[in-house]
Amino acid sequence: MSDTAVRLEQQQPPAATTTAAPQVPAVLPRYLQFTFGGLAGMGATMIVQPFDVVKTRMQLSQRAHGVPTEGVLRMLGNLLKAGGVRELYAGLSAALFRQVTYTTTRLGAFGIITDELTRYRATRALSSSSSSSPSAAPSADAGRLSFGLKLVAGLSAGAIGACVGNPAEVALVRMMADGRLPPEQRRNYHSVFDALARIVREEGVRTLWRGVSPTIGRAALLNMAQLGTYAQTKEAIVSAGLLGDHIGAHVVASTVSGFAATCISLPLDNAKTKLQNMRDSEFNGMLDALQKTARADGVPALWRGFWPYFMRLAPHTVAAFVILEQLKAAYWRTVRVASAE
Repeated sequence: MSDTAVRLEQQQPPAATTTAAPQVPAVLPRYLQFTFGGLAGMGATMIVQPFDVVKTRMQLSQRAHGVPTEGVLRMLGNLLKAGGVRELYAGLSAALFRQVTYTTTRLGAFGIITDELTRYRATRALSSSSSSSPSAAPSADAGRLSFGLKLVAGLSAGAIGACVGNPAEVALVRMMADGRLPPEQRRNYHSVFDALARIVREEGVRTLWRGVSPTIGRAALLNMAQLGTYAQTKEAIVSAGLLGDHIGAHVVASTVSGFAATCISLPLDNAKTKLQNMRDSEFNGMLDALQKTARADGVPALWRGFWPYFMRLAPHTVAAFVILEQLKAAYWRTVRVASAE
């Protein structure tokens, strides 16, 4: 067995059935944190893109003469009539590009932040235990992160990802909204790269970061709720013995986190969508967009598109976390096999 294999084997967390003292946990290489995050996000996007298109069109619709905006089913029917199934995948190239930038960054950053915090806490616990009493074993919870730390890690990862992914977000919103405009006002972008190039050429590079403030706010809150709640819920389910650390626990935890993220982030998502799609200075910022929407259509309008948003976010969250967990599990299986040789 090679020295590298020995070190990897020693790093592996002890099996649940053993009573050995906790060790500093092994972590994924940083490049794999980002790679797995991007692959998970892209796979999930292929599943939920139609829900995202419906949600965006509903957010951009307006009340006229007191008549409510179109509901989910009517909007879905109108989209199918207008362009068939292809219309439900409007902006897919931008959506996938967004996953390459935004989701790769946020999931990678969250994994790195939580791994490093866990290793730091476990290392301190081991060091403290050794110095105070060499024979005393540290607590099994020594490296476990509190719910508060998980929320902070999610908030930080979301903010970082939003900064990186905002150009793709602007292109995505515009491509999905193009079909609702009169033919003479449509931008008719051919792809996400055509959209990015034309935006820079026609409106300036700063336009790629239009709405970045609400994007960061929305992403920070969404990821705080989504990533923090997922990690805490999965830990609680597994620790209580309700489910093992497998797909069942991942599905339950990600569904709970998707609902929490929807409730918290949707008003900011509405503001972000309107800011990124506006042609002129219709809004002066996130707060102005929120205030004008509430005055024009009522406070409940801030949660307009709740169900398509949840129907998009929950399956995306479930699919992304299941894919991510499976990729991680496959990696550790490969490491164990290599260590045994």
